[in-house]
Amino acid sequence: MLKHLATAAILALALPSGAALAAEEGGHHIENVDFSFDGPFGSYDRNQLQRGLQVYTQVCSACHGLQYLTYRALGEEGGPDLPEDQVRAYAAGFEVFDQSLADGAGDFRPATPTDHFNKSSLANAPDLTLMAKARAGFHGPYGLGINQFFKGIGGPEYIHAILTSYTGETREQAGTTLYENTAFPSGWIAMPQPLYGEDVEFADGAPNDLDSISTDVSAFLMWTAEPKLMARKQAGFVGVMMLALLAALLYFTNKRIWAPVKHPERRQTPAE
Repeated sequence: MLKHLATAAILALALPSGAALAAEEGGHHIENVDFSFDGPFGSYDRNQLQRGLQVYTQVCSACHGLQYLTYRALGEEGGPDLPEDQVRAYAAGFEVFDQSLADGAGDFRPATPTDHFNKSSLANAPDLTLMAKARAGFHGPYGLGINQFFKGIGGPEYIHAILTSYTGETREQAGTTLYENTAFPSGWIAMPQPLYGEDVEFADGAPNDLDSISTDVSAFLMWTAEPKLMARKQAGFVGVMMLALLAALLYFTNKRIWAPVKHPERRQTPAE
């Protein structure tokens, strides 16, 4: 029984995920990207997250929102880690609807760090807060493999692939313009190409070609979906170390207790 279970576990780790297989069979291959937060000891790159925030603000926020993320999260350690004054200034650049203003009728006011980002401005534009988790390339029971452990869940790679896989071809379908995208499951997507390269200028002089800015914004969207990823990894590492220590103590305790039973010839006899 144990042999069969061990064999099944090895196969589960070795085989690629069901979602990844489906992508390859359909011809929509998602290239792996070496993000800094991949793997059990990976961590977010603060500068990359700040660049991704800039790409989102100047390009993506025109249509998409981040309604489950608060502005003050931008100043938390492990994320973009903006200074407090910059967080307040950034939030003040947006408006939120406050029902308590205008004698209960509601009115718009500048956002504060405790407010959430705005919702998507278009009905057909999905919210991006959890996009990196919703579009993960390794979902379900087949996703508990070695690829997910070392290469991540695949969501940021999916976003990066979508942003960099437009061909420039278009077609009309039911009065809607569709754009060819070799990474999208159907091959055609309703979202026009949002990034072309050199869309933004970074203060740190980082590359702003299409691949680079797509990587930066994909990393930022991964952080919006998992802002506590670093804390979870640290807690998991401590937990594994404690369990390993406990297992070792139990093993040696078990051997000491049962040694006289398993090896009676070693039992010491009292001197006559």
